[in-house]
Amino acid sequence: MHEMTKGSNVALAALSENTGSVIVSLSWVSPTGEGDADVSVLMLGASGKVRSDSDFYFYNNPVAADGSVQLLGKTPTESGDEDRISFDLTAVPSGIERIVVAASRYEGAGFGELEDLKVTLADGGGQSVLRFPIDDPGTVSAIIFGELYRREREWKFRAVGQGYGTGLAGLATDFGVDIEDDAGAAEGLGDTESNEQAATAVSASAVEKEPEVTPGVIPAPRPPGDEAGPKKAARPRTAKKKVTLPRVARKSLADNESWKQARLFPVSVLKSDRDREMRATSVLLSVMAQVPEFGRRLTAAFGAPAGRMETFTEVSLPHGDTPRRPDGVVRVERAGKLWTALVETKTNGNGLKLDQVQAYVDIAARRGYEAVITLSNDVALEGSPLVDVKIDGRRKHKVALWHLSWAEVTYQAQMLIRHEGVGDRAHAWLLQELLHYLRHENSGCHGFQNMGSAWVPVRNGIDDETLCQGDPRALDVVESWERLIRQICLSLGGELGQKVLPVQRAKRGADPKARRSRLADKLCLDGRLQAELRIEGAPGILAISADLRTAKLRVSIEIPAPEQGYPLTWAKRLIRRLAEAPADLHIETLVEGETGGPRGTLERLRPEPADLLPKNTATHITGFRLSLFKSMGSSRGNAESGFIRSVDDAVHRFYTTVVVHLDRPTPRRASTKERAGKA
Repeated sequence: MHEMTKGSNVALAALSENTGSVIVSLSWVSPTGEGDADVSVLMLGASGKVRSDSDFYFYNNPVAADGSVQLLGKTPTESGDEDRISFDLTAVPSGIERIVVAASRYEGAGFGELEDLKVTLADGGGQSVLRFPIDDPGTVSAIIFGELYRREREWKFRAVGQGYGTGLAGLATDFGVDIEDDAGAAEGLGDTESNEQAATAVSASAVEKEPEVTPGVIPAPRPPGDEAGPKKAARPRTAKKKVTLPRVARKSLADNESWKQARLFPVSVLKSDRDREMRATSVLLSVMAQVPEFGRRLTAAFGAPAGRMETFTEVSLPHGDTPRRPDGVVRVERAGKLWTALVETKTNGNGLKLDQVQAYVDIAARRGYEAVITLSNDVALEGSPLVDVKIDGRRKHKVALWHLSWAEVTYQAQMLIRHEGVGDRAHAWLLQELLHYLRHENSGCHGFQNMGSAWVPVRNGIDDETLCQGDPRALDVVESWERLIRQICLSLGGELGQKVLPVQRAKRGADPKARRSRLADKLCLDGRLQAELRIEGAPGILAISADLRTAKLRVSIEIPAPEQGYPLTWAKRLIRRLAEAPADLHIETLVEGETGGPRGTLERLRPEPADLLPKNTATHITGFRLSLFKSMGSSRGNAESGFIRSVDDAVHRFYTTVVVHLDRPTPRRASTKERAGKA
């Protein structure tokens, strides 16, 4: 991998032969687990400015109409999050000379609170070809990580690492984006609090390393006090009306509930696993081909170009004495060139077979295809491949092996038709039919649904205290738990239309296998599986604990005490906000320097909120912990009594009945004394 330093440049063609489509990934580590940032992309013309506001891509405008840019969203990594952006460089309009890739924080947060900031670039086959770490970012709230630019018909990458104290709003304005003065519509985009000293421009010496390929001058960050700067957080006017389905279904015209609505994709005739695999493959691939937004959303992450897509099922391909029949084939054509992926599908609890996937990888390499995509209910984990195929290093043509879970397919469909919108009503209807099919009990596409063969022995070993550290079965359970948590993030995120990610507090350079081994040893000692979720808009981190000794699930959240007011006022307001929460909600007061404060159920505290206050009035209250408890399912599968179902239900119940009623805390402002101390 090519290591870059600030200001250096490199030609993509010198790193890989497959750079027509690339994926740029921005990543960081949050020591507290609560830090995050949003990525954005600006397409610049010869003037160094955007041609129009539509050349600015961020969370509210994530996809280019021509397919040249697509924000793929966040992917959990072992140490934090990775935000990926897909670029089809062959589709970038000729008037675009530079593509700026940036990230921003919000609510007064700066990048100095995050660690291990870096940008990586992978070629169309998924192979990482360059890496640029950003050291000491300071307190800026926006950073240009790097830029792609043309030079004599060749694409290059420049490592920038430039900070903007004026936030994303200031950065966007400097590149010509028209900003609305609408603070209410600007949540999360800009942040006008900044540190002028930390806003640094690219040094002249860095540019002089390769002056003949310098693509242009990056505007120096506007000082925070500049009158021309944005007065308040704002967002660009890039919204385009798209079709989303209504949240409330129209009244049915059926005479009674026994009438079943006609469906495009019926499931009643499915009798066997083979039938389910064939039907699921055909349904998914046909919708991908007919709904460009959806097809592009799935294939962009696999390095496919933006172009005309056709899909096929039950294709026969020669392989030795016996032809092979992959479940499907995806082909994308652009400018006379074809991108091809073979698809292998599994439904229900069926696992991928090594010999099948290996054969398809060999066929793809021999025929010059770009990828093999596996699709099943399992969830892939970093550092733990579902199928460990062998790659023939003597072959010049490389084949990328990608995995997609049915939960991810459902999530992407939900995001499009419920939150982001698609081009027309026909596309929305097709996606709705796809969702109905995937969720039907007979489709076999229900996502991760089995904790594995080690689940029962591990629970029994914890009960009778015979489970020892180093037992490989404990490691299997930890991996299954991680898969379950990632699936819950997809499920909840699809419903909310917001980012939901597992929190990783691992240190820089943490090895995935070593981290899971430590968690397995911890499981053997205390009998608990634990996880944390960061939900955009929530006032704190959602904590999940499954105690295998007591068969109890606990879902909780800690909310900080307000900066102003009196403790009794805080307690009364909290109880009022939770008027519709479950009566069995546990509330605990968090006290500085003590392990626990006053506590009780919501039912008991409603008439007497003052019971939440410590008897010692001088005690400092730091916040409150809200918890719901639930009995844990006994079986390993996804039946009504299963463990997986019980965890999923507990998280969804806690969010919909508790978290939605809580205020999002306002960012804490430094006191005069604190500001004086920093001066």
